[in-house]
Amino acid sequence: MAAETKNPRPVPSVWARGRREPDQPALSRDAIVREAVAMLDADGIEALSMRKLGARLNAGATSLYRHVATKDELMELAVDEVAAEIHVPSADGLDGLDGLAGTDGTDGTGGPDWRAAVAGAAGSFRATALRHPWLASVLGQAGLAYLGPNLMAFSERLAALFTAAGFAEPGRVIEPVLSYVVGVSTTEAAWLTTVARSGESEADFVARLMPAAQQAAAPYAHLAAEYAASAAEAADPVALRESKFAYGLDVVLDGLALRLPKQGPAK
Repeated sequence: MAAETKNPRPVPSVWARGRREPDQPALSRDAIVREAVAMLDADGIEALSMRKLGARLNAGATSLYRHVATKDELMELAVDEVAAEIHVPSADGLDGLDGLAGTDGTDGTGGPDWRAAVAGAAGSFRATALRHPWLASVLGQAGLAYLGPNLMAFSERLAALFTAAGFAEPGRVIEPVLSYVVGVSTTEAAWLTTVARSGESEADFVARLMPAAQQAAAPYAHLAAEYAASAAEAADPVALRESKFAYGLDVVLDGLALRLPKQGPAK
């Protein structure tokens, strides 16, 4: 007797199965996801449930489950929905093999600068994560969210940038850039959530916090000097966050530039 063949366990991802037909015209998976994103933006992950979402859509949880099997699948879909907002500059005409940027935003030879293009994509990712404070914190938890069409398109366009710049293994180059952007965005989103809960503007919140921070840092020479040096900048915390993000990204791109093939002298 032939051995019984067992069906393999299904891949636990919404992207690994087909889309189901709607059971009522007014309810679609797209409508469910849009409403879920609105709830996540307003109240955070903890407040999202299939029951509450169904109530917002005037539909029972059973109806939702015909389109989205679990909350985990819903989060995969929500992540991919907002990923559509991330802009990646085109790789067309990119010529940055030397890794050196000119002051005019080119690569020093007149061609578009790969660093500026990647920085633009990184900045767009960060801006998207700050508009949706829940996003960065769930990227590593939302199942196989990276298989969604919008995240796949983002990765493809980013890979095209690095390939055009001359990197032999764009996938490995993408990882440190995204790790940096996601890490900073997660920290910033958490900080801004704390500020929002205070009911104050960010500048007012920082001004109220700064004396206590300086006092706590006083016994530590390096930290005390850092707080003293940044006291003036802290008056504009938005600009300070932008500056810190750009500095860290430059450090990452400086390291990646060293991996580019060296060009010979111009002829």
